Amino acid sequence: MQRVLIIGGCGRIGGSIAKDILAHTDAEVTITGRNPQLGTAALERLGSKVQFQRLDLSNQPEVKTAIAKADLVVHSAGPFHYRNADVLSVCIEQGVDYTDVSDERSFTRKALAMHAEAEAAGVTAVINTGVFPGISNSMVRQGVETLDKASSIQLSYIVAGSGGAGVTVMRTTFIGLQRPFDAWLNGVWQPVKPYTGRESLEFPAPYGKAHVYWYDMPESITLQQTFPVDNVITKFGVVPDFYNHATWTMAHWLPSVVLRNPQTVEFLAHVSHSMTSVTDRFSGTGVAMRCDIKGQQGGQEAHYVSTFAHENAAIATGLGTGSIAELMLTGKLKRPGVYPVEQALSTDLFKTTMNSRQLEIHETLRQAEVNA
Repeated sequence: MQRVLIIGGCGRIGGSIAKDILAHTDAEVTITGRNPQLGTAALERLGSKVQFQRLDLSNQPEVKTAIAKADLVVHSAGPFHYRNADVLSVCIEQGVDYTDVSDERSFTRKALAMHAEAEAAGVTAVINTGVFPGISNSMVRQGVETLDKASSIQLSYIVAGSGGAGVTVMRTTFIGLQRPFDAWLNGVWQPVKPYTGRESLEFPAPYGKAHVYWYDMPESITLQQTFPVDNVITKFGVVPDFYNHATWTMAHWLPSVVLRNPQTVEFLAHVSHSMTSVTDRFSGTGVAMRCDIKGQQGGQEAHYVSTFAHENAAIATGLGTGSIAELMLTGKLKRPGVYPVEQALSTDLFKTTMNSRQLEIHETLRQAEVNA
């Protein structure tokens, strides 16, 4: 029987990944964490097919021993702003396939830098899986392949309340506000301040019109590397909208030195999580994404739009990562090296995994009358 090791598997994201792998494969799943009490609680939620192993990522000998027993490692221990790529490095050393839910630019660069080593070792490593990044990347590939030529990509995401995730995801949000990031605009890298450029867009029901802002995501760099386009725009927002105004205030009014303090991040993450525990009751915990690609089709200017929505963002993340894990375990996705989702996963395989999970991508294509 194949063995899957989910590092950080005791949280809501890790648990969602474990559930999807159990539902779609016959693999034996082991989740890890530093706290045995959290491990016991996770096992009660996940059932008898899952085992718990206490594991501290700072203990390299323990990490190596745990990875050596696995056929696939799923790294879900964020925030990835604070992670190096040591887990991937050990997987390459041990010849074990790897995937993760990383969502941060510098980690993505560290992982991609190991491509040659993974390729030589015969290890398939797919990074940035989940919902965004993850399903979002495949939506872009699907859209680019629909057009004759793509010139501009915009990914926009909204999350309702907490999204069903825990404090770790809240930490990630506030860490992303700490400093400007480079965006690919008009064919050059240009600095952009996070949570600027407020834009109103139409999202799938039940969200309708919602507001998004510039936000740094790893798709910013991987899509630019994958597709020859002039613009890659990534924007994010929260519903209800008052969370956007609160986040904008913190991004623009708090001094940088305060916002970059880990204690500030921890405080804001816990306060926000407490607030969403109340508002989740009426806002829900869903996620919606919109992919806008502009370019050429049949000699005319064209605007491709695809959308996706799920009632729980944490579960959607598990479905996205679980689908990649399923393909790797069944041998349908075997490509030695380190890749983002849009480079590793064909559109046909993407459609197959979405269909098997009853997930829908809605697509529209407008020509001529749409401005570029």
